[in-house]
Amino acid sequence: MSTRTFTFRPLDPLRDAELLHSWVTHPKAAFWMMQDARLEDVERAYMEIAADEHHHALLGLDEHGAPAFLMERYDPAHRELVGLYDPLPGDVGMHFLTPATDRPVHGFTRAVITAVMEHLFEDPGVRRVVVEPDVANSAVHALNAAVGFVAEREIQKPEKKALLSFCTRDRFEAARGAAV
Repeated sequence: MSTRTFTFRPLDPLRDAELLHSWVTHPKAAFWMMQDARLEDVERAYMEIAADEHHHALLGLDEHGAPAFLMERYDPAHRELVGLYDPLPGDVGMHFLTPATDRPVHGFTRAVITAVMEHLFEDPGVRRVVVEPDVANSAVHALNAAVGFVAEREIQKPEKKALLSFCTRDRFEAARGAAV
C-alpha cells in the first residue's frame, strides 16, 4: 500500500497544457523528450492522446486535489512497442512523470510509481505492465526494479534505445510486500 493518497483524473489537454508544458520542458524531464516543445506542441500532443482509444493520459492528484504527476497508459499492441515485442493478452504500457521541484520530498517518486501500478492493476484485465525507459535513465530503472519490474532486453525505438521491462501482478505484490 502506498503511504500517500493519490487520485487520478483524465488529463484535459487544453486546461492542463500550461502546467504540463512547465513539467515536460524542465531540464529534469529530459527523458520525456519534449525539452523544446512550445505550449501549442504540448496541447497538440495531448489532444492526440485524448483522441486515441489506445492511449490515455491521467493526472495524479495529491490529497488536496492538486496535480502531482502525469501518468500515461497505452496498449502496447497498438502504440509505442508495435513490432518490438510480442504482446500478451493483459499487457498494458505505462509512462509516468513527476515534476521538478525545489523542495524534494523523500520517497515521493516511489509513492507515485506505486500508486500508478496500483491504479493499473485495479483493472482485472491487466496482467502485466510494460515499460520502455531510455537505457540511460538509471534512476527510473532502480524505481522500476523496486516495484517488481524485470528487465528483458534493450530495444531500439525510433527516438531512443530503451530497456524493455515487465512487471506482473504477482511481482508487484511481492515487491510491495517486501517494502512494508
